[in-house]
Amino acid sequence: METWQIIAIFVAVFGVVIGNLMLLKHAAKMDFKVPKSDDNEDKKSPDE
Repeated sequence: METWQIIAIFVAVFGVVIGNLMLLKHAAKMDFKVPKSDDNEDKKSPDE
């Protein structure tokens, strides 16, 4: 393998790892809100 190919592979792998770490850090800061649901709608009987 030529030197430029080794450097390109190293940069690609390094980019993927850094990108995944940044995404994980960003996702850890997100607030996941649970939507409100009416209990009456969820408890309907199958006959209705």
